[in-house]
Amino acid sequence: MPTVMRSGTYRFHFYSDEGREPPHIHVETPDGECKFWLNPIRLASNKGISPLVLRDIERLVYRNKELFEEKFHEIHKRR
Repeated sequence: MPTVMRSGTYRFHFYSDEGREPPHIHVETPDGECKFWLNPIRLASNKGISPLVLRDIERLVYRNKELFEEKFHEIHKRR
């Protein structure tokens, strides 16, 4: 479960066995976890995170989209 970035209480990471899925990022918070597709950016799943926090996370996903895509391909190429 490689961690790509941390921002406050958010941990942005991948699961290493998801290379067959389109590029995406998982985000763990103290309240739950969500997943965003990266192209186009959209919420894929949410477990326990409030809409206000989701909007904050979404802004971070937009700001770091290139990094997340690069790391997604880097990590899943090796498999």
